[in-house]
Amino acid sequence: VLTMAEQSIQLTKLASCAGCGAKVGAGVLAQLLGGLKVHSDPRLLVGFDKSDDASVYQVTDELALVQTVDFFPPIADDPYLFGQIAATNALSDVYAMGGEPKLALNLLCIPESMPKEAVHQLLRGGYDKAYEAGVIITGGHSILDPEPKYGLAVTGFVHPKKLLTNSAARPGDVLLLTKPLGIGVLTTAAKAGLASPEAMALAHRLMTTLNKAARDCMVRYAVHACTDVTGFGLLGHAFEMAQGSDTHLTLFPGEIDLIPEALEFARDGILPAGMYRNRHYAEAAVYPGSTELAVQDMLYDPQTSGGLLIAAAPEDAEALLRELCGAVPSAQRIGVVEAYQGGPRISLR
Repeated sequence: VLTMAEQSIQLTKLASCAGCGAKVGAGVLAQLLGGLKVHSDPRLLVGFDKSDDASVYQVTDELALVQTVDFFPPIADDPYLFGQIAATNALSDVYAMGGEPKLALNLLCIPESMPKEAVHQLLRGGYDKAYEAGVIITGGHSILDPEPKYGLAVTGFVHPKKLLTNSAARPGDVLLLTKPLGIGVLTTAAKAGLASPEAMALAHRLMTTLNKAARDCMVRYAVHACTDVTGFGLLGHAFEMAQGSDTHLTLFPGEIDLIPEALEFARDGILPAGMYRNRHYAEAAVYPGSTELAVQDMLYDPQTSGGLLIAAAPEDAEALLRELCGAVPSAQRIGVVEAYQGGPRISLR
């Protein structure tokens, strides 16, 4: 049982930024990785040079390893909830590749002052979510740090010929999304004590919903590309898909599920720093049309444990969308993939 002191711990107050909003901006990250020598190996199917969700290494003709790592500062005050969210987010990268996560290692940074029971609850949240996913946490590494952080290094499996990347979308594909947007805006408002309990309950439910069901539906259909929408926002991750696939994406903002309270906060200018980093990274490649500025901001909003962005073959898109309905938090048909004719990579219509 938590003591009163342990119950009142506010993890988000110990962090300067929250969740995937703490990610280094995509443009800065590209500069940091630029010039690093990449060793070639014909069995390395996906490496860090591809800006993809995870690395993939082929072991046999029928088996490839999918490896990823993700951790971040608290996005919730409750340690158990924070552990669940961080684990759900880390597992998502394997699902986005079409794989099944199987093993994980804890990554834990904790202040010396953090109560032991709070640390235990944080780890229990991670273990419970991993168990739900059918994943075994086999150990990990912990260090002392004034700012708490938690996440997982995850290993999964995928058939090499069924691997999904973010760079194989084809003209004609239909773009589907499986969770609403607005998590970064809501958590920013929550830090200022502005978000309603109902909105935060929704945010927490979304962030702790595994992308397992979305993946299980997706692999039964002709899907050419997939990525999970996290710290770079929908437009940041869509830009990586368009650029990697050498295609143009047309998105329909009116069809995208935006959390209503988050949109109102965006209209009031309550926005996370990560939104500005994402806009700086991608906006030169985006034709906004007449899209309202606050809606644009929501499309750049960094998501923590967001949904899957799926490029489905047109002949299977409607059937996949029907199956996703009821299986995922919000099944949406949000756009189409087209041949690239130069100019912006993304258009908002």
